[in-house]
Amino acid sequence: MNKKTKTWIISGAAAVVILGGGGYYLTNSYLGNNVEIEQVLPASTAASTTVTGSDSGSGTSVSKETVGAEQLNGDWSISEGSKVYFSVTTSQETVNFADEQVSGNWAIHVDDTSRMKADGQIQLSGIDSGNSQRDGHIKGADFFDVSTYPQATFQAVSFEGVNKEWTEGQTTEFKMNGTITLKGIEKEVTFDVKAAYENNQVLLSGTTMVTFEDFGLKNPHSVVLSAENDIQVRLELKLSK
Repeated sequence: MNKKTKTWIISGAAAVVILGGGGYYLTNSYLGNNVEIEQVLPASTAASTTVTGSDSGSGTSVSKETVGAEQLNGDWSISEGSKVYFSVTTSQETVNFADEQVSGNWAIHVDDTSRMKADGQIQLSGIDSGNSQRDGHIKGADFFDVSTYPQATFQAVSFEGVNKEWTEGQTTEFKMNGTITLKGIEKEVTFDVKAAYENNQVLLSGTTMVTFEDFGLKNPHSVVLSAENDIQVRLELKLSK
């Protein structure tokens, strides 16, 4: 047996094992992460509540504006630039899936959080991990079954710790309790939220954890790859009136 023939036999046997185990191709481009999470909250929100005035050229500190019910209360819509991320940690690394086909509405009432509510939905056909083969598998009948269940939805039922006044350009933190519905299955969740008011928008970043089991799914695994049961759901939303 010559060297070339032996190489082809070994390569073919490896491919049979991988595909037969239901795994992905053993390449970084297929197994690895191709999506970086883009945060809507700018780095400047972590700064102090004063900034150096540059427009005037004076170099003096200018106080950030305090915003309250007048600016914050009302009906807001999820606008362009918003994304929802799903992150799964595998035996190789954490893999991110992004979906920018996001829509929904928020009613903000910082002076009466009992009146606050929010709903949102994503089109699951928009899921993108930077690899079309992997995405096709995730959207298929074994996982999200997008042809039968084209949307995933979220509905908020209560908010905790919402400040009545925010400082423009600075983050405020609160919790948002609600229900995620995927494949017709509801799961109660709590999002840890950081939000900021800037340039007449509310910028919101929120995270929660669910599991494959919560929605009747099995975590992906094969002879070359195993995934943890946990899935991080991350909202990166821009809200406009």
